[in-house]
Amino acid sequence: MHTAEALLDLHERAHSSLQRLLAHCRQLSAEELDREVAGFGYPSVRLQLHHVIGGEEYWIGVLEGLILVDDNDSDYPTVESLEAYRRQVFSATEKYLRAASVEELNTARRMMTWGNKERLLIPAHVFMRPLTHIYHHQGQIVAMCRLLGKPAAAMDYPIAPDSSGR
Repeated sequence: MHTAEALLDLHERAHSSLQRLLAHCRQLSAEELDREVAGFGYPSVRLQLHHVIGGEEYWIGVLEGLILVDDNDSDYPTVESLEAYRRQVFSATEKYLRAASVEELNTARRMMTWGNKERLLIPAHVFMRPLTHIYHHQGQIVAMCRLLGKPAAAMDYPIAPDSSGR
């Protein structure tokens, strides 16, 4: 059984990692933030970050019966604007979890997803999707930063209270 308290802890830890990544990306110039790096689905660090944050917004929207898609990546030209977007989405997710009962989180129900596709999903599993998505793209962004000459460290899931990622 998944509880809101346990999922809130996972959410906080994942966003702690994402915050560290955003802080690391502040050292990138505007040109580096938008430089396309071959071999990645979202070809720039900025587009990767926007995609990660937008993915969480989308899936929490699905849980709430909404299809929220933010295709306006140009609205987030800087790391600071992406951090503000991250805080907004973090708060919306936290609000959802604080209101969700154990029964709500663990009981499969029909949900509408992209393309008006109805699916039978368990909310706790839907919630976990954007968290794993953060780490998938975080690895790509760290690789991109390394290719841009700005390697990052200590970006793993934070297991210690100091949130260092170690």
